[in-house]
Amino acid sequence: MTPPRTRHLPLALALFTAPLGFVVANAAYAWATRAGGDDSTGANALALASAHPGLYRLGSLAAMVGSLLMVPAMLGARRLIGDRSRRLGFLGTVLVAAGYICYFAIAFNGIGNVVMAERGDHAADYAAVIDGVESEPTVVWVFPLFALGNLVGTLLLGLALLRARVVPIWAAAGVVAWPPLHVIGLVTGSEWFEVAGAVTQAAGLAAAGLRLLSAPPGSGRPAA
Repeated sequence: MTPPRTRHLPLALALFTAPLGFVVANAAYAWATRAGGDDSTGANALALASAHPGLYRLGSLAAMVGSLLMVPAMLGARRLIGDRSRRLGFLGTVLVAAGYICYFAIAFNGIGNVVMAERGDHAADYAAVIDGVESEPTVVWVFPLFALGNLVGTLLLGLALLRARVVPIWAAAGVVAWPPLHVIGLVTGSEWFEVAGAVTQAAGLAAAGLRLLSAPPGSGRPAA
């Protein structure tokens, strides 16, 4: 029979590594905006990318990798939760996976912003392109779906982990902490709240990965 660690290793590794991408991405953005600036408009995004191209690239790449790995990570979380909180776990993991698939597309645009900023010409036209893409009717749905998965999905996931009792309470609380900390950061304009939330989420999902590794083959439940 396949050893438990080998059976669940790929999904557990995704639970360990996926949230680290968002720790790096949020930290890079926080450092880039430490003296002001944002990417709320095309012009602002170009100015930020021009001032901090290395951090902008790093944040975009880390967010893309993290988003990609969030899909197998949610498969691992769903397997760990199992039947102990089936509906809540299913809804939470599906929303998170769908949200971060959308976030991959959003983060990919960041690389284009850096390339346009580095050209240094036609800045007004480039800014108009960025704004136009974000308001394009055929893709505008990506943004609310990401927000739904990022905030509501993560909250439901943390509650499912708590209800299923498959991770310590502190680990489930760490996952639940991400949505409110993210909202506080948006309201206050400080990215450091998002960094703190990304760290707590990473700790919580890492604990889920450890528990998944202890589960026997054919089951997501930790060994007794």
